[in-house]
Amino acid sequence: MDAKTGKKIWDVKVNDPKTGAANTNAPHIIKDKVITGCSGGEFGVRCHISAYNIKDGALVWRAYSTGPDTEMLIGQDFNQANPHYSALSLYEDVNGGNKQGGSFKNLPKDNLKFPETDLGVKTWLKPQARKDGWQNGGGPTWGWYSYDATLNLMYYGTGNPGTWNPDVRPGDNKWSMTIFAREVDTGMAKWGYQMTPHDEWDYDGMNEIVLWDANGKKLASHFDRNGFGYTFDRTNGTLLVAEKMHPFVNWSTGIDMKSGIPIKDPKYSTHQDYNAKGICPSALGVKDEQPSAFSPKTKMFYVPLNHVCMTYEPVESKYVAGQPWVGATLTMFAGPDGVMGGFMAWDGLKGKAKWYNKEKFSAWGGALVTASDVVFYGTLDRWFKAVDAQTGKELWKFQVGSGVVGNAITYGHKGKQYVGVLSGIGGWAGVAMNLGLTNDTDGLGAAGGYKELVKYNAAPGGGAMNVFSL
Repeated sequence: MDAKTGKKIWDVKVNDPKTGAANTNAPHIIKDKVITGCSGGEFGVRCHISAYNIKDGALVWRAYSTGPDTEMLIGQDFNQANPHYSALSLYEDVNGGNKQGGSFKNLPKDNLKFPETDLGVKTWLKPQARKDGWQNGGGPTWGWYSYDATLNLMYYGTGNPGTWNPDVRPGDNKWSMTIFAREVDTGMAKWGYQMTPHDEWDYDGMNEIVLWDANGKKLASHFDRNGFGYTFDRTNGTLLVAEKMHPFVNWSTGIDMKSGIPIKDPKYSTHQDYNAKGICPSALGVKDEQPSAFSPKTKMFYVPLNHVCMTYEPVESKYVAGQPWVGATLTMFAGPDGVMGGFMAWDGLKGKAKWYNKEKFSAWGGALVTASDVVFYGTLDRWFKAVDAQTGKELWKFQVGSGVVGNAITYGHKGKQYVGVLSGIGGWAGVAMNLGLTNDTDGLGAAGGYKELVKYNAAPGGGAMNVFSL
């Protein structure tokens, strides 16, 4: 639209809501392009990332998350520095693999077959809703597109692979759960690393990718729902760090740094009509969409966390276009620390926390760190807090009117600095409270996990902006 008059200059249809596809991302302006994506992993949508000409709305390029390389904009130089990322299969089946009692053992790098083409087709080994699995493969791209102007590369993550029932989609299900780096002008993929191959838990690979420099290297860090904190060489995708953000993560014992493959623990594999218990983290992830913050001064990341585990039972679910296609029943509960959340300072080079504070509920608001080494964040039980960036010591807190899922912001006006935050509980944590859901499995398990929130919040959660002067 024309910013001065509000007159519409152009509009374009990006996704078809009749299939369950939506646009919940914040579009990004990069150079002369509008970058936007697709939501709808729980609807069996085949998602994409797309670039439109800012002048007239013409589609410049579209890269799908699944399918043949030509439609995913993957060329011959993809993963050139790490060809093993493009392996045909990362696991061997144990006890039948994709059935109750079965699991998957990671293959050593020497046993991988790479590089392979068209993995967005070849790693979907069974038809799902129609034809082959990849046509309804999910891989949503609902946010957080980072950009390096010097490299002319944009970075983003793809989400869950179609239905949450993993038994109906054997294979690694590429390229869901992947961090991609793409050349902005053409959309061609430079590199891609799949964090959770053959996802069995809805560990959506969507969270922000923070670009930073250290020791002369161009780096990118990502705190994934699967519980691992990653640091890459952002020029070529080389994996430098992959460590658990908290010891309670149990679906995997660690990442094989030679191959980049998660070492799965068979006790926590999920299968149709089997109620797998004690999986950590829950589908919320150790970190969900609440953004982290990075301080160029301390060279530390400040990360809001979920400390939630789950039971997970995949069930049969039929695909109907435009209808939810989840195929799983969940319950959620506090992790072994006895609380549901936390907040930490993380060293992106060492892959470990410098300090970690417990929170009663998930820390579901985004973090803000200032040059004076003060970190701000909000909590679901209505507190807005300031802590010391070096030690994590609480410096100040103020109780706002509702739980915080918004992101702290700061700005200056007439020589004075202000910090603000939107309160008003919502999202996954608030859905059960706001809709009056009471069964533990309602809201995909959130109703049971967050039932105590009604003691701290009125429903539906009211919204307000609170601003403080420093």
